[in-house]
Amino acid sequence: MAQESQNKIRITEHLDLDVEREEWLCNRCGRTLGPASENYKKGCLLYDRDPREIHPPIVTASFNFSPDPLWVRIVEFYCPGCGTQIETEYLPPGHPITYDIELDLSRLRQRLRTGEFVIRGERLEVKE
Repeated sequence: MAQESQNKIRITEHLDLDVEREEWLCNRCGRTLGPASENYKKGCLLYDRDPREIHPPIVTASFNFSPDPLWVRIVEFYCPGCGTQIETEYLPPGHPITYDIELDLSRLRQRLRTGEFVIRGERLEVKE
């Protein structure tokens, strides 16, 4: 289990932000996934899946409710430390990995310093 810290904010179910070090962390094992100024997915292991593995054909016909691998791919992102699945994307083949989380880290740190925000139990809250 990752260490408890007053500088960590839970961003997604499996992704934390260490505000002080400005790093993405797996919140299961605490492994650093890279600088918070970059895409956390760069620090993950990738598994490029054939969509038919996950969505097998329901009927035997040309229209079978299974995604065509020529039109879509499924990319899974895993923590290299503990193997926790952090994210999944459905993308057209050849499409780059999305950059889905970008934070204004300097403004966030400033608002924490001034006391406008506080971190309680890995949650960012407005100070009362």
